[in-house]
Amino acid sequence: MDLKDRICVVTGATEGIGKAIASALAGKGAKLAICSRTPSKVERTVAELSKNGVTVVGRACNVADPDQVREFAAFVRARLGPAEVLVNNAGIGHFADVEEMSLEQFDEIFAVNVRGIFLMTKAFLGDMKRMGRGDIVNIASLAGRNAVAGGAAYAASKHAVLGFSKSLMLEVRKYNIRVIAICPGTVVTPFFGRGPGRIQRPARKLMPEDVAHAVIAALEVADRAMISELDIRPTNP
Repeated sequence: MDLKDRICVVTGATEGIGKAIASALAGKGAKLAICSRTPSKVERTVAELSKNGVTVVGRACNVADPDQVREFAAFVRARLGPAEVLVNNAGIGHFADVEEMSLEQFDEIFAVNVRGIFLMTKAFLGDMKRMGRGDIVNIASLAGRNAVAGGAAYAASKHAVLGFSKSLMLEVRKYNIRVIAICPGTVVTPFFGRGPGRIQRPARKLMPEDVAHAVIAALEVADRAMISELDIRPTNP
């Protein structure tokens, strides 16, 4: 698929993987709508991405809040039109042994990582079905395939993302909508330091741009083909 002038939405787009994906899409000439929870970060990122004449709009949005998600979707339609690509990147992690994790932390992980994807997908899916095409990219994690000591809640949320993605794919492929789950290993981002234990040899870990490259590659595959799941891990960690 040629991404030039495609209307693409990226959540959690003001730092780390989300910002790298937004930047890569901008480099392909896509029209972008971005969001994150912090208004000042959204404004700064829109200004940065717009420097080369790319169309970029942004709005603060908590992906776990249904009212804010509906308002953001309406904002995107009004400013750009119906979204053709949705990248559900926004995510959060609290890491602690189960006995030590608070219920509030557990609930926040699932609110952002799982409920957020559900709400965003519902908000934009109708337009894609009416157009008869679309791409939904869910940023999962290798933690969605593996156990993580000290990360039970985070791993469980990413297992849920994979289950959601697989089921959604079966529901919507008949409308020519592709669902792509991206599963990165350890990525050097602001999120990086919050994982369990000290990450060894960070220079050998993935960078956000590596994940963005994988997303672009999956989107640019011919429309007749769908990369439904893609694992990306460090070569020699």
